[in-house]
Amino acid sequence: MKTSHNFFSNLAFNLAEIHIGKTGTNPSVGCVVVKNNSVISTGITSINGRPHAEFNALNKNINFKDSEMYLTLEPCTHYGKTPPCIDLIKRKKIKQVYYCYNDPDQRTFKKAKKILKKKIKKIKISSKNLDFYKSYYLDKIMKKSLIDAKIAFSKDNFTINQKSKWITNSRSRKVVHLIRSKYDSIISTSKTINKDNSLLNCRLDGLDNYKPDLIIIDRNLRLKKKLKLFNISSRRKTYIVTTSKNDKKISFFKNKKIKVIQLSRLKYKKDFERLFRILFKIGKRRLLIESGLIFLKTIIDFKLLNHLYIFKSDKKLKKDGINNIKINGLFKLSNSKKIRINLFNDKLYKMRAK
Repeated sequence: MKTSHNFFSNLAFNLAEIHIGKTGTNPSVGCVVVKNNSVISTGITSINGRPHAEFNALNKNINFKDSEMYLTLEPCTHYGKTPPCIDLIKRKKIKQVYYCYNDPDQRTFKKAKKILKKKIKKIKISSKNLDFYKSYYLDKIMKKSLIDAKIAFSKDNFTINQKSKWITNSRSRKVVHLIRSKYDSIISTSKTINKDNSLLNCRLDGLDNYKPDLIIIDRNLRLKKKLKLFNISSRRKTYIVTTSKNDKKISFFKNKKIKVIQLSRLKYKKDFERLFRILFKIGKRRLLIESGLIFLKTIIDFKLLNHLYIFKSDKKLKKDGINNIKINGLFKLSNSKKIRINLFNDKLYKMRAK
């Protein structure tokens, strides 16, 4: 019995997910090559975006003639820093190509079909992969970054535990590291980092070498000078966003190889929009906010957030729990999708914020 298109396309998405957030301004694409109903090769977009998934799958000593290819995204048809993947597909005599998303890049958009004609077919996207290229479509169509966030609540809706650094259990915290690995940058505030002495990296086996770029909002340059994050030499880039003109402290951070983004003001919606345009221009496409309630509420109120991950503990904090602001009506779990994952009685929701 022939295996369904759904099976092979989902396998391609599973591959693409491995490098999501790690391919720079290029999308992470999964590629599965099938012959006689068996997988003979696979590929995924390389770290930093090149080579592409198709090249990685086809650059092998295998006879690909009359095989079928499953792709998460339409194969590129234009010359960029590398030749178009469509040429390699033709040269390897692939019989049929199935893909799930049109490439919104106008240099390729719906052009693969004109070249391959009947040898290429767009197939239905499974419901679990409908949002997969949200950041790439925002990039190419709206020239914006994807902005997501995560927050943790106790069962009685507190976000600060006065007796412990943690609200959720160890399993939930591991999932946070996994979520971080899917973003190219993390945004936090000096207040949050000073309080928790946060590392904001991915402390999981297999991902412990991946450290998303870090963007610290520090209007008045109150970031402490002795923090654990300064000892992470392998993090590619750290940025401080400030409105301060304290030259002495700016020089200290620059000597630590931290890039300083100076703004005249960071208060109103247009100020934040300008900041996100700057981050977009320097290649940040997938941003995850990990901060306290005050900063997060600002981003939500300005309607700049795309999605919010909400971790809900099964334990009450009672008198040990506090919030910096009122949260009534701010986080509506009724608008959220519960993610099916075993968190040892904790729960995880993903909310579409706008």
